[in-house]
Amino acid sequence: MTEPRQINMDPAVTVAAQWVADNPPRPDIIPHLKANFSLTSLQAAEACALAQKFRVSRRAFG
Repeated sequence: MTEPRQINMDPAVTVAAQWVADNPPRPDIIPHLKANFSLTSLQAAEACALAQKFRVSRRAFG
């Protein structure tokens, strides 16, 4: 059995994830996060994954 992947809890990643969750999807999200939030590619991808969790939680719990 594999362990669940831990998402980086860097505050910049969390702020970027909140921004992604609050805005409509866009095709250039990774470059946008890297430029506007000073993230690495890995951090930008983690922000996108965390944003998806935020969206699911919002739908489930209002």
